Amino acid sequence: MKEAKNELLEFLGGVAMLAVGLYWFSLNVRVSSTFFSGSLMLGSITIHNGLVIVPFIIAVILVFIKPESFGRKLFLGISVLLIIASIIYSTNFHLVSMSLFEWAGILILIFGGLALVCKILFKPVDKDKNKKENDKTTL
Repeated sequence: MKEAKNELLEFLGGVAMLAVGLYWFSLNVRVSSTFFSGSLMLGSITIHNGLVIVPFIIAVILVFIKPESFGRKLFLGISVLLIIASIIYSTNFHLVSMSLFEWAGILILIFGGLALVCKILFKPVDKDKNKKENDKTTL
């Protein structure tokens, strides 16, 4: 006979493994940015990152001149999205060198924890068990 498993402990163990693995991975990633030295490509248009701020400044001035205009607020929103896109575009991620043991440990923790979490979350429902529980409650 199979021993009953405590699914909550298995789920929490998977979440803990996933969290530790992602934390360990984040310690080994270096992030750098070159915001004013790069350029953003939008189709065939090249926009240097320093010039991305110019539409934002114009939009802020226009919103202060006539704040109830929807078009000016839309222009301000688009210019803010353009600034955010250029920051994301100019961000670089570098994985630092590590031993094979560290890399294997990170992968085992991340994907093992993810597998345990998914095993509990996507477990098929046992219809016979639910039927027996419903029969007990109706008595």
